[in-house]
Amino acid sequence: MKTSIQLLLAASLLAAFSANASAEVVVVVNPKSAAASMTPEQVANIYLGKEASLSPVDLPEASATRSEFYQKVAGKDDAQIKAIWARLIFTGKTQPPKEVRSSAEAVKQVAANEKGIAYVEKSAVDSSVKTVLVVN
Repeated sequence: MKTSIQLLLAASLLAAFSANASAEVVVVVNPKSAAASMTPEQVANIYLGKEASLSPVDLPEASATRSEFYQKVAGKDDAQIKAIWARLIFTGKTQPPKEVRSSAEAVKQVAANEKGIAYVEKSAVDSSVKTVLVVN
């Protein structure tokens, strides 16, 4: 009985992780933005403080979507991102992306700001924003 419960719990955790890991991540901007599409390098430059043309919105540090985004777009893990931003903040060069609690909140922020950009789960996208990159 105990083994059955452990197996069921392990299967549930694996299913939850797999569902979260397979969520498609997209980058969205305000519909008034001139950008029709963007490359991963362009998006990485914005999120790493190298380009200030758009106002990036970040998901929480604990978010699997955030980890996936930075790994796939910038080739960086969470610790590397924190180190980059600690250096930039210390030198006074720029401020980190605004952090919000969810993809839905990120979409609202981008919809309300002509210079907004965010990465979100594809399922959170609606007509208030436009998709400029599918993160693979």
